[in-house]
Amino acid sequence: MTQHLRRHPASWWTQFQEASERFDTAYLTEGLGDLLTAKIGSPLLRREAEIATDIQVRHLNKPQAEELADRARKSVERLVATVARLAERSGEGFSLTEAHALCHLLEGRYGEAANAAEEFLKTQQILRIFVGAMRMERFDAELAVKMLAAGHEPGAAMHSGIVVGKYSWWPSWLIKIVTERAMEGRLDDEAITALDKCAYAELSPAQSRIARRLLSGEEALIDASAVRLEALGETDAAEKLRKGDLTAVAIAARLIPV
Repeated sequence: MTQHLRRHPASWWTQFQEASERFDTAYLTEGLGDLLTAKIGSPLLRREAEIATDIQVRHLNKPQAEELADRARKSVERLVATVARLAERSGEGFSLTEAHALCHLLEGRYGEAANAAEEFLKTQQILRIFVGAMRMERFDAELAVKMLAAGHEPGAAMHSGIVVGKYSWWPSWLIKIVTERAMEGRLDDEAITALDKCAYAELSPAQSRIARRLLSGEEALIDASAVRLEALGETDAAEKLRKGDLTAVAIAARLIPV
């Protein structure tokens, strides 16, 4: 039993290609193609599938090469015809699920290929390939895959991956906070701005621990810190802190002696 997550419709998978102008179909075809061909039981069919996949990948890497495009088209057509012939002859006595998924892939129906592949591959394996194919710069792919596997929509996962990739210079304790908030679906632009202020605050290790506890919503500490702010005349900051406003966290944490 390899499947742990619900299968996603083809339309869900197509969101990845739509979200990136640099979506690398050659990368996707090679990565997913390797996983699919390895699952084909028949040695002869698997070999034909490997040849078709290799030629198609080379064509996608050099789309202007007419001879290569023609070879790729013919090899894919040959594989599709072979699979159709086997399906007609064997009926239900011979599983061609993997080969059908590969045909979808080689014919450019990437969403259909991923949907079919989820029947026998782990969804996270497929996700890693789709995320990698997006060719995002300064991007935390690991976080994006975790969020997608947890059920978040691609848009939210991509946004969080971009944020963490962009702010990778943040201290590790703050990155952990960002990751936790992203997994909980609470990482909006306002939170990012506030957390960025914490990153620039140059907190000591002790102050960082206080900030982390404040960000996690520790009520007793929030109340004590708000009282300290009020005593210093920072009533507005104290009120914001009690209301959960993240911008007050850095101020409160810096009140702790270095």
